[in-house]
Amino acid sequence: MKLLTGELTPQKGSVSRPPKLGVLSQDQFAYDAFRVVDTVIMGNKRLWDTLQERERLYNLPSMTDAQGMRLGELEGIVGEEDGYSAESDAAVLLQGLDIPNEVHERTMAELQGGQKVRVLLAQALFGNPQALLLDEPTNHLDLDSIHWLETFLERYDGTLIVISHDRHFLNAVCTHTADIDYQTIITYTGGYDDMVLAKTQIRSRLESQNEQREKKIAQLQDFIQRFSAGTRSSQVQSRRKEVERLQTTDLARSNIARPYIRFQMARPSGRLAMECEGVSKAHEGLQVLDGFDAIVNRGEKIVLVGRNGVGKTTLIKALLADAPGQPPSPGDIDSGSVRWGHEVSIGYFAQDHTGAIAHGLTAVEWLHQFDPDASKQDIHGLLGQMLFAGEEGYKPTAALSGGETARLLFCRIMLQKPNVLILDEPTNHLDLESINALSVALQKYEGTVFLVTHDEDLMDAVATRVWKVAHGHVHDFKGTHEEFEAATSSTPQ
Repeated sequence: MKLLTGELTPQKGSVSRPPKLGVLSQDQFAYDAFRVVDTVIMGNKRLWDTLQERERLYNLPSMTDAQGMRLGELEGIVGEEDGYSAESDAAVLLQGLDIPNEVHERTMAELQGGQKVRVLLAQALFGNPQALLLDEPTNHLDLDSIHWLETFLERYDGTLIVISHDRHFLNAVCTHTADIDYQTIITYTGGYDDMVLAKTQIRSRLESQNEQREKKIAQLQDFIQRFSAGTRSSQVQSRRKEVERLQTTDLARSNIARPYIRFQMARPSGRLAMECEGVSKAHEGLQVLDGFDAIVNRGEKIVLVGRNGVGKTTLIKALLADAPGQPPSPGDIDSGSVRWGHEVSIGYFAQDHTGAIAHGLTAVEWLHQFDPDASKQDIHGLLGQMLFAGEEGYKPTAALSGGETARLLFCRIMLQKPNVLILDEPTNHLDLESINALSVALQKYEGTVFLVTHDEDLMDAVATRVWKVAHGHVHDFKGTHEEFEAATSSTPQ
């Protein structure tokens, strides 16, 4: 992607780019001094440069004829680039990405990280670029914003190149999928699922052809050995040539690593997993949760949905405020009660896992402390399942990437064997193979699950019940996520 955007120079070959290119910036702090709306307009460089020059000329105490002529030219460019509606066009993009009007005049420095990413996405989309290069555009987007982006990109008539770990999103927007594997790039027609199917079929065919060739070669080699010293030398020679022709091709090994996630329970909980009554929580005078009641039975898999910032994580923290095996946090609930069932043990994956893994240890040492009785072989086996192969288990915890941190936290949960899983945005740092492995593991898990995610495929695969958080209330829907979507799409919100 960096070669395509021009951030990196190719050692060989060349890249041709259209004049108007929309690129999702990865530097969240580059625009801190600018207004939000101006940051979006900067996505059209020609328009932004023209507006800056025009403003300089208008601010001159007096103007020469040449400067007046130049001002006329600039006004023409502003018209060509739809500059007179630039602020309102930028506002439409920002609203679609859940950046409210009251934020548009603020500086970027005043925004939170997730909001900054959405503004930078609006910047990339602004000004009708001929091509869009988007690296992980759905990160920090809630489901409504992802749906808005899908619709925008389906209508977009330029060229789109996107990197994403959201399978549903890729299937929705992509006409082709470029798979980087086997030390090469192969482009398949269709979305992600189409690519996986075609890739599997092609690989199976190559392996089958190799197998048939190897059988034929073995038969020929047998003939050569039996008759090489006899009178049938011409037949032996022709078979040697046939062996050379049939030599099997060495199939490159896939460089895509697939983790193995399996959640087990040391023991089941009681039939009643959790009961809450009158749970309320306010932040800075805003009522985020207002008197929530629920009974959760063992084995239910609840997905929490809602816009960013409405209170999904607040609800999770309220449920955990005095939960067994978790550090008490009475400040996370204002009123109401939460009662966990008999023998409940909780595996918790926090959305913000900064500081969740202590530094000064190796991955093996950190994991071992959660089950000192486990053998080193067991610990290394668990780490190997989550792609910490061989010496990687001795990697210092301070040097772990976001994805490695997430995988190590899953190792801890697998080691602890809880009967309740509470997972808050677990896919943020996972690749597609890890997300697929997580989906399979949650479907097979026999315990109770509370899951916050914006990955639609994961919701559809896992949920048996949906809690929608909005405006201080939680709508409790008993059914799958697909059934919830069907019910709410036919009901006015």
